Amino acid sequence: MAERRRAKNKSKIKNQKLKIALLQYPIEWANPQANIGLLDERLRAIAGQADMAVVPEMFSTGFCTDRPGLAEEWGTGPTCQALQLMADAYNIAIVGSMMATDKGKLYNRGFIFRPHDLPQYYDKHHLYASGGEAEFFMPGNERRIFEYRGVKIRLAVCYDLRFPVWLRQDKHNLYDILIVVACWPTVRIRYWDVLLPARAAENHCYGIGVNMVGTDGLKLDYNGHSVAYDTWLNDIAGFEDYEATTRIVDLSIEKLRHFREVLPQWQEADEYQLENKRTDA
Repeated sequence: MAERRRAKNKSKIKNQKLKIALLQYPIEWANPQANIGLLDERLRAIAGQADMAVVPEMFSTGFCTDRPGLAEEWGTGPTCQALQLMADAYNIAIVGSMMATDKGKLYNRGFIFRPHDLPQYYDKHHLYASGGEAEFFMPGNERRIFEYRGVKIRLAVCYDLRFPVWLRQDKHNLYDILIVVACWPTVRIRYWDVLLPARAAENHCYGIGVNMVGTDGLKLDYNGHSVAYDTWLNDIAGFEDYEATTRIVDLSIEKLRHFREVLPQWQEADEYQLENKRTDA
């Protein structure tokens, strides 16, 4: 009986896949209602085709760091309610970030809304001071791994991508996919193009990055470059510059874990302890 149970569990792992939709599109500046409507249209168009949808950073407002009044209470605000309704209606997990208040504090809150389940969140740790973010927002201090359909996911928000130690794998608790949501402007896109594959390579994982396109309320230009890296750092999404569209990628967890067995560099990683001097106090 035990042997049959082990064989059954092994079969589940062997066939494990996750279809992820990357939604690259313009964001309406400071207009949550319009942006929720845009997301609903795009999710409706891919209903039944993907397990998870990833949207850009601050998908409901754009990178309005100096407008804290746009933030909503986490869990009870209209944006959270709309995200949960869409996740339930389209049977899809939704990943992104939004401006959220929690116990009187303001966060750039990464999220995963799962169908018919409680949402989970990660608060952006590295705030972009040059963009005014650190003036109003609190940094998060927890590195979190989410699990969805048996797949372990690490979420990062934009500027977090520049800090490899923060995103480093814990070899005792490996994640399978690194997802980075961003509002990363064209003027600095070369860094995005280099940093994301570097994080995927050093952490021996799939790398997903979703950025917006168009022009924001500050007249900053965004050309996208959303991407999905496989285990050999091939881009399997194939976005064009400024392309407002959705791409769906099929990630095999079996292939990833086989790749890790063949090249077990994660086992040889240096042990370290992260000293977090930031505080939410």
